[in-house]
Amino acid sequence: MSVDKDTVRRIAKLARLAVPEARLEPMAGELNGIFQWVEMLGEVKVDGVPAMTSVVAQKLKWREDQVTDGGKADELMINAPDGTDHFFVVPKVVE
Repeated sequence: MSVDKDTVRRIAKLARLAVPEARLEPMAGELNGIFQWVEMLGEVKVDGVPAMTSVVAQKLKWREDQVTDGGKADELMINAPDGTDHFFVVPKVVE
């Protein structure tokens, strides 16, 4: 994939970036270099390589799920302008 000056201008407009005219050509070269590097990554053979989430093997620390701050529905509903059975009542917005 090759990026030219007009493509950079269009991408900048879509991203709502103010890119000066003098920076369009150098930025096109930078983007082309990035795309070439990404294409090189596609040539790497990764068959049989397990997916990694980190460079260091880690075991996640699990904790038991416990309710530590519950049972305060009445206190929370004090702030509600309108509520029914511990639920906030809001105006209907979808017909």
